[in-house]
Amino acid sequence: MGLFDNKIVLVTGASSGIGRSSARAFAREGARVIITARREDRLAELAEELKREFRASTHRFQLDIRDAEAVERAIAGLPAGWEAVDILVNNAGLSRGLDKIHEAKLSDWEEMIDTNIKGLLYVSRAVIRGMVKRGSGHIVNVASIAGLQVYPGGSVYSATKSAVEVLALGMRMDLIGTPLRVSNIDPGMVETEFSVVRFHGDKDRADKVYKGLKPLSPDDVAEAIIFCASRPPHVNVSEVIIMATAQVTTMLAHRT
Repeated sequence: MGLFDNKIVLVTGASSGIGRSSARAFAREGARVIITARREDRLAELAEELKREFRASTHRFQLDIRDAEAVERAIAGLPAGWEAVDILVNNAGLSRGLDKIHEAKLSDWEEMIDTNIKGLLYVSRAVIRGMVKRGSGHIVNVASIAGLQVYPGGSVYSATKSAVEVLALGMRMDLIGTPLRVSNIDPGMVETEFSVVRFHGDKDRADKVYKGLKPLSPDDVAEAIIFCASRPPHVNVSEVIIMATAQVTTMLAHRT
């Protein structure tokens, strides 16, 4: 018996990193997993992997969460037997650039704001409606330590993740009196494609972010998500800050 037998879990940004690890962790625990991301080929590979390793039942669809209409269509169009989402993992997000405000690219700002704030809101709105009607559900947002501690060159990214902190509290306020729960996961450095995306494909620069220390893995964060989602119904883990042992703040880490 798994922790989430026959529960339906929707994971955004499931094609890599924390999203992929979260999908695997829930599938391992018996959940039926809906996986979505922009890269359909990655989703197909993951669906086959979950079936092969865990005999998991999956449903997948390509989605850019920045497109509000596409989000509405996708959630409204979930096939029979998949509509009642029990757990939503708002994982899709990114950072672009590490520039000062007066030197940054507007396109980088827009992509972060449209994905990390607006996209999260679009998906949450579409999924929470059904949860409220059914009287059950759990929203888990993958935020960041950057939402609590700004750092040089990260002002806009930090602002978007700070918005997730505020939105989570707002969700809890709006949902008071219902059984729904809202949790935020705030990771520090996690070795994923995050830095490669931030630096627009510059892998050498991305690798330097993690040089000399052991960062978190996506699996570490996925296990924190599993912990939050597996608490008894009367327990809401509002926030989890999870950092590598070598990291103390966004800017202070021990490197060998």
